[in-house]
Amino acid sequence: MAARIRKGDEVIVTSGRDKGKKGTVLRVLTDQDRVLVQGVHMVKRHQRQTQTEQGGIVEKEASIHVSNVALLDPDGGEATRIGFRSLEDGRKVRYAKRSGEVID
Repeated sequence: MAARIRKGDEVIVTSGRDKGKKGTVLRVLTDQDRVLVQGVHMVKRHQRQTQTEQGGIVEKEASIHVSNVALLDPDGGEATRIGFRSLEDGRKVRYAKRSGEVID
């Protein structure tokens, strides 16, 4: 099955403590059905110093479940569901169900 949310997509958080925040998908964890969204679900981790990184308390993104994010409609900028359709040349593409616009 093709992934509905992919790396680089603009998404909005639909539930949880960060509801309403928008961001770009940094990473998709397909085996866990989770996504990493830039600037969303920030947590603090105690980091040990390494040769390349400074030690201390580091704030970074934690993953959130893919059901708690929705793709932003490229046309209106609102949350939309994603559908799949085949074009005339045989390519299978995602489209925004709200506006009908092809995403990729």
